Amino acid sequence: MEFLTEFPALGRKDLSALKQGIDESFRTFSRAYGPDIEAFFNPLLKFLIWFERLLLSTPWPLVILVIAALTWLGARSVKITVGSVIAFLVIGYLGMWEDTMATLAIVSVCTVLCIAIGIPIGILMSRSNRTQAVITPILDVMQTIPVFVYLLPVVMLLGIGKVPGLLAVCIYAAPPIVRLTNLGIRLVDRDVMEAAESFGASGREKLFGVQIPLALPNIFAGVNQTIMMALSMVVIASMIGVKGLGGPVLRSISNQYLALGLMNGLAIVALAIIFDRVSQSYGKRLQAYRETGHG
Repeated sequence: MEFLTEFPALGRKDLSALKQGIDESFRTFSRAYGPDIEAFFNPLLKFLIWFERLLLSTPWPLVILVIAALTWLGARSVKITVGSVIAFLVIGYLGMWEDTMATLAIVSVCTVLCIAIGIPIGILMSRSNRTQAVITPILDVMQTIPVFVYLLPVVMLLGIGKVPGLLAVCIYAAPPIVRLTNLGIRLVDRDVMEAAESFGASGREKLFGVQIPLALPNIFAGVNQTIMMALSMVVIASMIGVKGLGGPVLRSISNQYLALGLMNGLAIVALAIIFDRVSQSYGKRLQAYRETGHG
């Protein structure tokens, strides 16, 4: 009984000491390496600012023309292309152009970063069961841990601004592209791989000439999910100083501006639908091409 009465007090003391130790270690780390980490991410910040300014300074008809061309190249659908143009015209008419361009900039940069980092990691996972066993739990944590938990150390290290928001979005949005790249490469038919080996293809040739082309539909499904998850983080990213459509939504919640919240929320939905339809259509075309190739 003595142990039972003393244990809670001892436990609280140990826990308090552990918390203090973690806090002190983090403070020491941030003081020692904080400036170096900021300097490391500075080129990324400059690129994001440049890209955002480029979108804002470009005349709106030219931006809409580029978006229409990219939509057509991706979807090859008149309905989706016309719908995208109408959506952006309505966004501009309702005075949400600048916020939409800021959101478009951060989502685009985040998607490019996730693709550049996620596809190589997915390839590594597909080539080694041990690597997959190590990385899969990390991806599980990235997808399930509450956003604010990993947002805290990022903000403490880098302060309020675009880079912490971008990193938070990337952490949340990267797992799908990693998982689906790994899955797509693992699903490549063994007979095809044996045929490539019989022709004397090297490991590099098999990867870039056979596995990745056949895995492209899965990889693009991963890109689609990454974009959707990046857009879903827009409002949370606005809480740490990221400009975009999330800012007005946040203001509308705190000030009970229903119309403002609805309009900006619908603009986010419009962007999500456009990205989703274009990437899905492109993925389906790749799938059809692959099936025709096999036939």
